[in-house]
Amino acid sequence: MIETDFAAYDTKSARAAQLEAEILPHNKHALFEALAAAGIVVVTIEFDGYGDSGQFNEAVAFDAANNEVPIPLGDVTMKTVDFESGTIGELAATARDIIERLTYDFLEKTHPGWEDGEGAYGEFRFSLDDRTITLDYNERYIESHYHEHEF
Repeated sequence: MIETDFAAYDTKSARAAQLEAEILPHNKHALFEALAAAGIVVVTIEFDGYGDSGQFNEAVAFDAANNEVPIPLGDVTMKTVDFESGTIGELAATARDIIERLTYDFLEKTHPGWEDGEGAYGEFRFSLDDRTITLDYNERYIESHYHEHEF
């Protein structure tokens, strides 16, 4: 019986991952269009985690002259995946909310546990020039060298 539960969960997870991959181009396009309409060329958002806790700083947007500009407050429609039903839905949210949701989802998928132990820090960069989202990720660790000598 337990094996069936794991199999069902694996099936749901695979379906959700497939749907998430399908909706990502739409969500990126909708977000980048809203940012471009506001004259934004780059958005950055930093994160830092340590000791089982993590946080994201506010997203910061820049125009072509490298001046900080506000992120638009109007709603952008993004697609979402309902894990339980395995269906696609829609959510109207601000560009800032979408940026935060995407960055958190990307970080959890690529580096789960980024906030645990010594943690990690880094930055996401949304570049409108080439319509890419880049993650710069730095993981902290403690190194220990043990030596024992008996004479």
